[in-house]
Amino acid sequence: MATTTFLHPVFLISVTIPEGISQDQVLAFHPFNSWLVKLQSSLALQQTNRNHPFHSNFYFIRSITIQSYDKFGPRIGFLKLTCDVSTTEKNGKKAEFLPGAVFLRGPSVAMLVILIPDDLDTEEDHAKGKERYVLLTVQPRIAAGSLEFVELPAGMVDEAGNFEGTAAREIEEELGLEIPASELVCLSDLALAGTEKEDRWKDEKLPKGVYMSPGACDEYIPIFMHERRVPRSQLGEWTGRLTGLRDEGEKITLKLVRMQDLWREAARDAKALSALALWEGLRREGKI
Repeated sequence: MATTTFLHPVFLISVTIPEGISQDQVLAFHPFNSWLVKLQSSLALQQTNRNHPFHSNFYFIRSITIQSYDKFGPRIGFLKLTCDVSTTEKNGKKAEFLPGAVFLRGPSVAMLVILIPDDLDTEEDHAKGKERYVLLTVQPRIAAGSLEFVELPAGMVDEAGNFEGTAAREIEEELGLEIPASELVCLSDLALAGTEKEDRWKDEKLPKGVYMSPGACDEYIPIFMHERRVPRSQLGEWTGRLTGLRDEGEKITLKLVRMQDLWREAARDAKALSALALWEGLRREGKI
């Protein structure tokens, strides 16, 4: 396959691209830009922070090779690339390398939607978390080799980076619930609030979200929550309901589970387990 190489206009790094995509398309792909800015920012800390573990021998980005891509219409949707990150050979010591295979897809959002029967009125019931139910989706996930994968509702963030709006839209599309974005609570923001002041967080400007597979993928997921009181008689109406955008290949069935059983019912879904851990931790600290 024919390739083209260009020099990144900001970081002056050699970027090789395959036939079928252009320099302009790559530079317009927000996940590529966001990933490169974060990585360059983290690499710069090697020089400015004397306590950095790599301060004695810096790593640099030498080159980037984009190996393949997927398009969503005219624009890039996913990129698979390798990034050559290595130290400089000096004093007879060979250069050292960091693993640099990366799948770029950008951020997503996940939604923990909790339903509470409206006949539980006492503060004691609320405090103990009695009879909370969580809405899950069951749908084909080809990458997991599954036609019935149980997970929290989730969706990719649009190019504008509107996390709250994306979460509200996905809740309506997948769960059939209309919830204003202003009524969503970001558990990730609450959990990480103030951590920038701590030494281990203050320098690397990572976003507030859960990384699903940081060894190979840039995707991070802020987790949102919404609690709603509903008539007990309506709880059963959600289980088995068919939802999703059918013309876009979404074949979604809803599943209602008790909050206390979420860890088991969605044990294969990292989003659900992360949401549960954040929810329990924030409740212990009285933040939700």
